[in-house]
Amino acid sequence: MTAVAWVAVVIVAVLVILAVGYLVSARNRRRHLQDRFGPEYERTVRESDSRKEAEQELLAREERHAKLDIRPLDPQTREGYARKWAEVQERFVDAPGFAVTEADTLVTAVMAERGYPTDEFEQRLSDLSVAHAATLDHYRNAHDISSRAARQEATTEELRQAMVHYRALFHELLGDGDDADVAPNNHNGAAADGHDGASMSGHHANVRKAGR
Repeated sequence: MTAVAWVAVVIVAVLVILAVGYLVSARNRRRHLQDRFGPEYERTVRESDSRKEAEQELLAREERHAKLDIRPLDPQTREGYARKWAEVQERFVDAPGFAVTEADTLVTAVMAERGYPTDEFEQRLSDLSVAHAATLDHYRNAHDISSRAARQEATTEELRQAMVHYRALFHELLGDGDDADVAPNNHNGAAADGHDGASMSGHHANVRKAGR
């Protein structure tokens, strides 16, 4: 085999190795993003022009999140917020629309306390998606209902659903651990405290009775 042929073989071998390395790297990156972002990964892919663009967007979210000063709540602050949430749920019986507005305000306050920027809703979603992807759709749905409630376009049942949605993210934000340790594996819509919305259903039943 001539020297030129050997050089050609070496070049081809190097190109194959680089191609395999790229594919393995891309596969590992995709697996990492799918594990971390859960359903948010597929949503971002659907809303992007390509999978590559979507993955670049998710990587950018991770980089931004890493620069934020996200911190856990101290026990006293966590207990105070838990009491406020209980009060909001109690007010749902007599004033469901007002309670939903309070719930939105309370969730935003906890986000700010944890170190999340809260200026724009879409940016909040982006920042939360890194460590709270499992409850992100809860927040989207709750915010949508809250916006319609402000225009008096939401039913009492929708308001009840909004409270359940807000509670899912609220309890997750109230958690003890650092966001970096939060695994987005709760896709069934249950709140982080183990409740499934039964208590809000009870509140809704009281509302129906009161309206008779």
